[in-house]
Amino acid sequence: MLQPRPGAGRLLALGALSVTLCVSLAAQTPQVPVFRASITHVTTDVIPRDANGRFISDLTKDNFTLLEDGVAQQVDFFSLVHGGRTFNIIAAPPPAAPEGIILPTVPRRLVGDSTGRVLLIFVDDLHFEPEYTPHVRKLLQDIATTILHDGDMAAVVSSGPSSIEVQPTYDRKLVAASASKIRGSAMTANELFRLLETSQGPGDVRQRAQLAFTSAYEMLAQIERVENKRKAVLYISTGYDFDPFAESRKGADRVQGGRFADPLLRIIDQENPYFRTPTVTADIDLAVYMRELTLAANRANATIFTVDPRGLAGIVDAGQNLDQSEWRMHLQKTQSSLRYLAEETGGFAVVNDNDFVTAFKKIDAETSDYYILGYYSSNPDPSQRVRQLEVKVDRPDVTVAARRGYSLKTQGTPPKPKSRK
Repeated sequence: MLQPRPGAGRLLALGALSVTLCVSLAAQTPQVPVFRASITHVTTDVIPRDANGRFISDLTKDNFTLLEDGVAQQVDFFSLVHGGRTFNIIAAPPPAAPEGIILPTVPRRLVGDSTGRVLLIFVDDLHFEPEYTPHVRKLLQDIATTILHDGDMAAVVSSGPSSIEVQPTYDRKLVAASASKIRGSAMTANELFRLLETSQGPGDVRQRAQLAFTSAYEMLAQIERVENKRKAVLYISTGYDFDPFAESRKGADRVQGGRFADPLLRIIDQENPYFRTPTVTADIDLAVYMRELTLAANRANATIFTVDPRGLAGIVDAGQNLDQSEWRMHLQKTQSSLRYLAEETGGFAVVNDNDFVTAFKKIDAETSDYYILGYYSSNPDPSQRVRQLEVKVDRPDVTVAARRGYSLKTQGTPPKPKSRK
């Protein structure tokens, strides 16, 4: 699991309802085991569309069937959000007390205003090059003017040297103003070729990705407690590749790329498993990082929309001394990582596209018209961490977009990361 950084509680201060109620029955003597009962209330956003791609706004609770691991669940919370306005709210009742366990009396809290959205803008400046800085600044300003509306709460956080930390705010001007601090710091191919190879691959490629995923993970953990609001993450990054330009890094060809007369090249034993293992496990390790992040997003009922600032990518600059086939391979891997993060959480990736304003309008539509379905899970087994969701509609020719699953949070407190000197 990704390790959170110290001081993560400063990132987002979102006061909201708690998703999970856990009750423990303490043992009277050390020999008696401790029994735990948990009641999990799950909410999911659902977007039904007709054959022409239009949102269907006249459905009722009885039109939906919600399955968890193939078992039908009883929907006890239902609302329609259309054009940013909320209709047909059916609030969930309080959970019934498990037999044999006496719950403390807790005053019933009213469901707050569910209008407006929670939008988290994550600027992964560790993974776009300095030349894209003006472009990303323009993207953030377009997001503030195209997607954000009155009543929307937005926060902006960066992963690296831009040091952006805009607390949740309703002020769109404050979000747009943070664009001036953006500064890309990703490494170019030439810079990667000059890095020392380590047991973790070239330079600090993995450490940069881990820092980005950790920052995004912390953001998602903060909004997990927010209920009955549409939650979206706008993830600006060029994607991830743990073993970039593998052949060029090993070569010494001055025309097609490689590590140009690097004196350390011949010192490293290429057959040494200490240096070969990262290449073998690169894609597997990246998949583990991304899966953990998508599980956190699904657990928070948040949708990730990834945005590649490179737009419609073509051939690489000849000044990078990089073989074009390796560039295309790297481009495919990084774009695939962005697609995975988005599609596994019910969103979509804006890649190979220069018309960002149109894409942002599509994101705005996706997060403005939807239904919210909620239920208490009938599965009492806390050891089954990952659970599959499926939503069906009893009308023909209807396409349903919803998250495909969620995960329970593991028990215990994660270890503190090692201090950095």
